[in-house]
Amino acid sequence: MEQNTPTEPILKLDKVSFQYSNHYQSVEAVREASAEFFEGKMYAIIGKSGSGKSTLLSLIAGLALPTDGQVLYRGVPTDAVDLDKYRRENVAVVYQSFNLFPLMTCLENVCFPMELLGKSPKNAAVTAREYIAHVNLPDSVHKRFPNMISGGEKQRVAIARALASGAKVILADEPTGNLDIANGEKIVQLLRDLAHEDNYTVIVVTHDLGITTVADEVMQMSDGYLKPLLLDELPVLDAFTVSEQD
Repeated sequence: MEQNTPTEPILKLDKVSFQYSNHYQSVEAVREASAEFFEGKMYAIIGKSGSGKSTLLSLIAGLALPTDGQVLYRGVPTDAVDLDKYRRENVAVVYQSFNLFPLMTCLENVCFPMELLGKSPKNAAVTAREYIAHVNLPDSVHKRFPNMISGGEKQRVAIARALASGAKVILADEPTGNLDIANGEKIVQLLRDLAHEDNYTVIVVTHDLGITTVADEVMQMSDGYLKPLLLDELPVLDAFTVSEQD
């Protein structure tokens, strides 16, 4: 079902740059990146290893502040907010390696962000069960630990935990990287459904070029520069290799 695009982006990059230095060199990892991200849409950001896409994701996630320019969430720059609060409530990251707590059950993993925000364990558990069901997992995973379930199930639990944070922006860092093709396709479809049906903003940083066929918009990072790609430009992506890592 086609949705009307809101007039104001939930997230905006305004000439964002990021530079870091060590004893040997100074690296401009992101160079004046500008983009707008709207609710109800799924975005794919692709690029070769070292292109700057993971650094850009970190800036959007509030894990670092831009050297120049601004990342704005609902019009407010991240350098003007409490970053801890921003990360807890506004953006949620889903990682390639899942990053689940190994000594917590799947239900406890999903409860964690809600309890962190002050929800009682009892109420958090009720809501966590709803999120677990929403990502198409059975009740049987509730009492299982992460090492007792498959990679595809782990990623679904990680997505459920992201939803439980209440964040409206979901950042997925290589979400299919540790999955087989079949499970990877299911995760991509789930992320797309969350955007289109539940009005989340989903931004996927990936080497999986299959995601570009289902994303609403595709952007390419190259030498720190971010640019949108049109459909007739996508064949040039054949040069990328799925196995590369940032």
